[in-house]
Amino acid sequence: MNKIIAIIAGEPNSISSEIIFKSWKLKNKYMHCPFFIIGNVKLLNLQKKELNYKFKIKKIDKNFKINDLKTNELPVYDVNYIQKNIFEKISDKSTKYILKCFDIAIELAKNKKIIGFINCPISKESLFKNKNQGITEFLSLKSGIKGNEVMLIYNKKLSVSPVTTNNSLNQISSKLKSSKNIENVKTINDFYLKRFNKKPKFAILGLNPHNFSLSKQSEEKKIINKAIKSLLKLKLKVSGPIPADAVFVIYKKYKFDVIIGMYHDQVLAPFKAIYNYNAINITLGLPYIRVSPDHGVADNIVGKNIANPMSLIESIKFFNNIN
Repeated sequence: MNKIIAIIAGEPNSISSEIIFKSWKLKNKYMHCPFFIIGNVKLLNLQKKELNYKFKIKKIDKNFKINDLKTNELPVYDVNYIQKNIFEKISDKSTKYILKCFDIAIELAKNKKIIGFINCPISKESLFKNKNQGITEFLSLKSGIKGNEVMLIYNKKLSVSPVTTNNSLNQISSKLKSSKNIENVKTINDFYLKRFNKKPKFAILGLNPHNFSLSKQSEEKKIINKAIKSLLKLKLKVSGPIPADAVFVIYKKYKFDVIIGMYHDQVLAPFKAIYNYNAINITLGLPYIRVSPDHGVADNIVGKNIANPMSLIESIKFFNNIN
């Protein structure tokens, strides 16, 4: 199979088209696999004109060949969608279109036409009725692996992964399970071994401030310590539980590769403060590789041509060195 990747255009009323155009314009400045966009040709052409990009768009379909992608024209797998204005307010109007784009990408991956795909930002609040669901959970459900998916926010120097993902804070404690901690770490370890030929070193965080002094009633004592002991028996390189307020100060000293947090913002907020846009979101456990830029739709700057394409470019570059 050729190392071809697809990029789902994402929410049509976001910065997605802008970062696609900027990534395409800069494509000769970085190594990349052949790639194409899954989206609506007419709307992308209108947005390209509005944002003042001069290159041409080339329409392709499911019968595309790799030579169709080796061009100065941006190749786009056309998906039917009608929108009156170039940019509109984000709503659930685009839901069917976005889900169709995902269906096409999943089918292409299933048929080995692509090695995996990148999805540009979407608004999960508009796309999903259930606000506790994101793309990570959506794709795991579509692939029949619900509960076994793992979110990895990846950078070559450091990655982070939350055990619970799109849950409100008052749900975290009830969602934590030793088994989930164990399986997530094993999945990430296997990913590093397979893709990078490296056995990573993990820092596993506690949940409570100062690990609740490891009280007998704390999640650290009842759940997290149990998981760490099991992982050590499996000869994995794990340390913890480490207080969350200390780990981002000491991670370089102890050469941690991955920090495992108990909930989303516990690790993503400090990670983004350190690495900004230089990171990507990978869903592990799927039968294909799925990546996305590590940022949202940025509806406050849509159409202003000031969006930073770095995370999308890093997403594209990621596929170069995987086995």
